[in-house]
Amino acid sequence: MTRIDDESGTVSEPPRGGRGRRTALIALAVVVVAAVAVVGALGLGGGEDEGPSAPPRAGSLVPVTRATLTERTEVDGQLGYGTEIPLPVKATGTVTGLPEAGTTVERGDTLLRVDDRPVVLLYGSLPMYRDLGLTTAESGAGAESGAGAADGEAASGEGKPDGGTDDTAAAGPAATPTPTGAGTGAGAATVTELKGMDVLQFETNLAALGHTGFTVDETFTAKTADAVERWQKSLGMPETGTVGIGDVIYSAGKVRIGRPGVRLGEAVTENALTYTGTARKVVVNASAADASWAVRGTAVRVRLPDGRTVRGEVASVGRQASAPEGGSGEDGAEQGGATVPVTVTIKDQKSVGRLESGPVTVEYVGREAKDVLTVPVAALVALAEGGHGLETADGGFIAVKTGLFADGKVEVSGSAVRAGLKVRIPE
Repeated sequence: MTRIDDESGTVSEPPRGGRGRRTALIALAVVVVAAVAVVGALGLGGGEDEGPSAPPRAGSLVPVTRATLTERTEVDGQLGYGTEIPLPVKATGTVTGLPEAGTTVERGDTLLRVDDRPVVLLYGSLPMYRDLGLTTAESGAGAESGAGAADGEAASGEGKPDGGTDDTAAAGPAATPTPTGAGTGAGAATVTELKGMDVLQFETNLAALGHTGFTVDETFTAKTADAVERWQKSLGMPETGTVGIGDVIYSAGKVRIGRPGVRLGEAVTENALTYTGTARKVVVNASAADASWAVRGTAVRVRLPDGRTVRGEVASVGRQASAPEGGSGEDGAEQGGATVPVTVTIKDQKSVGRLESGPVTVEYVGREAKDVLTVPVAALVALAEGGHGLETADGGFIAVKTGLFADGKVEVSGSAVRAGLKVRIPE
């Protein structure tokens, strides 16, 4: 076969054996290109001697380090004061005064007014279930005692000119009724002193409000009644010395008033007034299928709407799961949408600032891997034979087994992995 020389335009014969050598060179070039393509696909090539088709690999080198990885999970929550609860109002009549929603009421403050009479908040766990005061009753025995005194048979203290008794006897122990007014001939009045834990609870509050002069114990004495009268005078109430069942309401501490259930002028009802605690808390509707983290006392972090993070603690976990919207019962549970309410308290209320309500994010700690070898997640590469590996500084690859992923890092292990080993993060 002839060919034309480009420069001279002459025709020349190709040298013998040229076709065979050219075919061999072309075949060799194809093999080299194919090899480079395979190496590039596996990420195994790279180096200063590579041609334009395989540029040098780039990326930063980082060391394998030992660290503790902690898995953190976030769930949505709602900041507020908790569920509003009806106050146990036992007064009867017409509502003549209501506080504004959001008002904080402390011991001794008025919660509402019924028939223009204040209903006062006191602290305690025992509800008001009876009137507290001294009770009197006429006794036939007293009349007989008075008649006996007229015949000269009266006992000590009876038959006095004024028909009275010693003050000491009137204030004596309640174990025995104390006669008053004996010898009048119309029957003697006996005074009974109430006893019980409800008396102790009330007297504790009365003393805390500054009305003293009696012994704080389980007995309601005449001196207690005197202190009650002084307390009633300070409230603008009739000074009867007796505390009515509807005059006070007990709570564990100060309360925050919720939305009233009645209007002024309406008859008082059981839901006349609601309240919450005064401390802000977070309620999370946690997945019932993944609520193992919700254990009382578990520490969490609460991220507020403004980005700040405060410390919290799981205070209570609901025992009844709620079905998701659009599903109920077992079907809802099977869908994995059932939730349980989890209440998180915030000890440092000042850390929340003036924020009273709003959506928040609760972050809790899940799994933890202590003192393990770690690398940035970005350093992992997929190996052709399967699994993950790391690229070393010299361009080689080592296979690794991955563990916990957390905080942008991953736990790695393998026979060739050691702390301080430099691995590449490809760009």
